[in-house]
Amino acid sequence: MKNRKILIGAAWPYANGSLHLGHAAALVGSDILARYFRLNGDSVLFVSGSDCHGTPIALEAERLGIHPSEIANKYHEEFVKTLIGGLAFSYDVYTNTTTENHQQVVQEIFLKLYQAGLIYKKTEELPYCKTCRRFLPDRYIEGECPICHFVSARGDQCDNCGNLTNTRQLINPKCKICGSVPIWKESEHFFLKITALQEQLKDWVKVSNGWRLNAKNFTTELLNRGFIDRAITRDTEWGIPIPLDGYDTKRIYVWFDAVCGYLSASKEWASSIGEKNAWKEFWENNDAIHYYVHGKDNIPFHTIIWPSILLAAGGLHLPDRIISSEYLTLEKKQFSKSRHWAVWLPDFLARFDFETLRYYLVANGSETSDADFSWKEFAVRTNKELIGTFGNFVHRVVSFIDNNFPEGVSFPETLDEVSSVFINSSEKAFQSVSLAIEAGNFRKALRTVFELVEDGNRYFNDAAPWKSIKLDRKKTENNLAVSGQIVKCLAILINPFLPKSSEKICNEIGLNFSELKWAYPSVSLLKINNPKTLYKIINESDIADQEALLGK
Repeated sequence: MKNRKILIGAAWPYANGSLHLGHAAALVGSDILARYFRLNGDSVLFVSGSDCHGTPIALEAERLGIHPSEIANKYHEEFVKTLIGGLAFSYDVYTNTTTENHQQVVQEIFLKLYQAGLIYKKTEELPYCKTCRRFLPDRYIEGECPICHFVSARGDQCDNCGNLTNTRQLINPKCKICGSVPIWKESEHFFLKITALQEQLKDWVKVSNGWRLNAKNFTTELLNRGFIDRAITRDTEWGIPIPLDGYDTKRIYVWFDAVCGYLSASKEWASSIGEKNAWKEFWENNDAIHYYVHGKDNIPFHTIIWPSILLAAGGLHLPDRIISSEYLTLEKKQFSKSRHWAVWLPDFLARFDFETLRYYLVANGSETSDADFSWKEFAVRTNKELIGTFGNFVHRVVSFIDNNFPEGVSFPETLDEVSSVFINSSEKAFQSVSLAIEAGNFRKALRTVFELVEDGNRYFNDAAPWKSIKLDRKKTENNLAVSGQIVKCLAILINPFLPKSSEKICNEIGLNFSELKWAYPSVSLLKINNPKTLYKIINESDIADQEALLGK
């Protein structure tokens, strides 16, 4: 089935610090999906952006004596360079939450829900720090989680068990800024009436398919436990203004603000192509398919909060596929900015080929369980698998053809049994990889591609063209043409995962990279153009240098 409407929403990174490997691990699947569906002939809208609001940004700006927008803009610009320029993510639009368009969309949704009675006002007691002389937003109050008893749970979510919390539930809460015990003061805020939507949410979750198991189980558990209405405004002046009079010192909170970005980004895209209603083909279309790609900690925002907003707004497409990764650790430890235990993406990309990271994060993916990034394993798998298996097969085939058949090789009219089996398996690979990618099983999809590479290496070794060319030049040409046809297949199959490698191979074998389609390629005379190695070996000294930086 072709020309489906596919929306891919990648989680919006928070613009208060550089991105690290864990962010890339959670998000790389979104680009794989986008590139695959485009090759498959589907209409794709791939959106994301930087989450630029929130108290951490405001407090850091206050500390530095600058406006919060300076911090948000700095990291937004860095994210653009990192994700698009560095990792080659092929967004149709990458925006941020400070645009006029985004503010308008958020305020329109707010008013629609308010007028429908699904957002309401309520006065509640909130934590107030007398030392800091401010109400403490969720992220600036910490205490013991009432569910798992983790001692450093935040006021909105526990990073240990992932459950959503509120500040009243925390045991022994303290101000994260100064460590004081807060008092409780009344403040009026707006609440999203999730309780009115809970049964609809339960029914929707029951019939939903294509979710990662962690998302399905966690969401079901949260709904069965019973949800409460959640405040969607905070006492701050950095964020989306409330579109009602009398609330100048309050703003719409980031978790409501940011998820609306999927819709606002879609509208921004439509305006950018000069068709302001084009977004409706994706959002007001029952046959569209929506993918949401993010980390484990973002599950409830994509499976409860955003669907609640969509249900309340009415007429907008609900999520179809929830692609939620487990956590990535670094050398068996959690990433920690304070302990300097992190590998920041700008630093990595300045030193290594970005496709080595894309490969490793998929091959060693955190799809079903936590995964670990180890510098030594990264080097071993890059050198052995990406270079030794894949790069080596491609280079030895194209180099041998170029050196011995500079005029090119023609595909044989008839195939021997071994070649026929090999070609059949390459044709079937397209369907197998397709099914795995669409199901969000990226590791399985990549493994299938590499099984074809391994078969190719065996075929090439058994054919031994360096021997046969001395005895039977035509047989050698036939075997090389078959091997070359597999290289053609690989140029397409590897494209969603390693787009730069795909383009390099296409240039060498005469395929038009801009016109690639997700299908077994037609056979033709294969002439090689200036073959080069795809990757550089990673040396032990490179890894030793990186290991020495950890914790410093």
